[in-house]
Amino acid sequence: MIKGRVNPSQTLETQGISGLANVYYNYLEPALIEESLKRGEGNLGKGGTMLVETGSHTGRSPKDKFTVRTPSVEDKIWWDNNAAMTPEHFDVLHADMLEHMKGGDYFVQDLFGGADPAHRLDVRVVNELAWHGLFIRHMLRRPEARELETFTPEFTIINCPTFKADPKKHGCRSETVVAVNFDKKLILIGNTGYAGENKKSVFSVLNFLLPEKGIMPMHCSANHAPNNPADAAIFFGLSGTGKTTLSADPARTLLGDDEHGWSDRGTFNFEGGCYAKTISLSAEAEPEIFATTEKFGTVIENMVWDKDTLELDFEDDSLTANMRCAYPLHYISNASDTAMAGHPKNIIMLTCDAYGVLPPIARLTPAQAMYHFLSGFTSKVAGTEQGVTEPQPTFSTCFGAPFMPRRPEVYGNLLRDKIAKHGSSCWLVNTGWTGGAYGTGSRMPIKATRALLTAALDGSLNKGEFRKDPNFGFEVPTECNGVAKILLDPRRTWDDTAAYDAQAAKLVDMFSANFEQYVPYIDADVKAAAIG
Repeated sequence: MIKGRVNPSQTLETQGISGLANVYYNYLEPALIEESLKRGEGNLGKGGTMLVETGSHTGRSPKDKFTVRTPSVEDKIWWDNNAAMTPEHFDVLHADMLEHMKGGDYFVQDLFGGADPAHRLDVRVVNELAWHGLFIRHMLRRPEARELETFTPEFTIINCPTFKADPKKHGCRSETVVAVNFDKKLILIGNTGYAGENKKSVFSVLNFLLPEKGIMPMHCSANHAPNNPADAAIFFGLSGTGKTTLSADPARTLLGDDEHGWSDRGTFNFEGGCYAKTISLSAEAEPEIFATTEKFGTVIENMVWDKDTLELDFEDDSLTANMRCAYPLHYISNASDTAMAGHPKNIIMLTCDAYGVLPPIARLTPAQAMYHFLSGFTSKVAGTEQGVTEPQPTFSTCFGAPFMPRRPEVYGNLLRDKIAKHGSSCWLVNTGWTGGAYGTGSRMPIKATRALLTAALDGSLNKGEFRKDPNFGFEVPTECNGVAKILLDPRRTWDDTAAYDAQAAKLVDMFSANFEQYVPYIDADVKAAAIG
């Protein structure tokens, strides 16, 4: 039975998905919450939030993600980074999943990936869980009712948490699978209740499609100066580096917290909501984000809560350190109405340095910016992926390797060309450790990070004095209002400077060894900028 609003020529049956019991098309938030509660998927929290748990999968499963290897994408996919699945295996997987779905209820959301109408992707998301429908309705951009009448999906995602893949039969690694078929414009997700797989699948598709249009897809947050979209800033970084926190600056207008594109017209958000980590979230430090945890429809994921008062415990990570909340962008008071802005005036590359070597901020030349973009040094933070329980130093090219279908140089060259054309200033910001490595030092004070970013974005930091870092060759400011001078020289924050020097040398060697893979594909100026 069909329920809800849908283009009558674009039902699931017209897509070959038949035998379902009930299909709920484009239900709004209240109805999705009602259906979720009726099915026992979660609990109603304070303010009408949706309290859910995702089971054994509390983060993404990158090792279970596959791209179907067809002739049309053979020479375009970065196969060293993207596991391949044969078309034959995908077809069997697809057929088995459709058979598994028969007799079940499913929730369909027809949504846009991209705020810019000229470049958006029309995406249909078919979910077995009602709360997954609520989640993705927050995460992507919601069409007007009249637009649904003619909505035609370009890509379709089918997400069945109760479906278990067969590695031998389906050519995958385990019972969990995320399979992307660019020819069939179809994504299949099975055996994971983690809703983030839905949104990251859309991001991966856009990362493949947009470069052919000359558009730079970016794993970044973005904001702009009040009433001045031309003064935009983007914040690259993996989960846990501070993209959401640092872009949600009350003194600036928020475009979004995770995924954006950079076209010839400027910057635009891919999403319609935010997916914020809630561990240690406080009303004092992040009042706007904290407030969303008691707003109607916000999805509260994998948090411990009091059964009587419904109060959330922001410190209890017994379910996962990757506890999160998902909410629509308009829940942030200073969010942009259009989610579009001009070309980035400032580019911030966020890194969480678990070695305690990097300064809290450094100014980069365009060549150094490409070097650090391709390197993508950071630390995986506990809970973001299955099996990660403490920070692990890693190199994730383009600050988002798990979502990059194409080779890194494709994105690196796009970034370099756009920086050159629009004259963006580039900064490397360390939100990781200072005074020692993880386990010895302490996390970089967020007040210092905010003060440095404010000075960088308003242009005052550029006017001060800088020193050349002896390890990496970039420039580091010697002072900034509101920041202790000692913090700007990480070597001085260590009790044992010889230990710092040894740690720095180790990190330099790690950078050099990692960057060897890109040397054949880059220009001489980037090679020269590799290590200063």
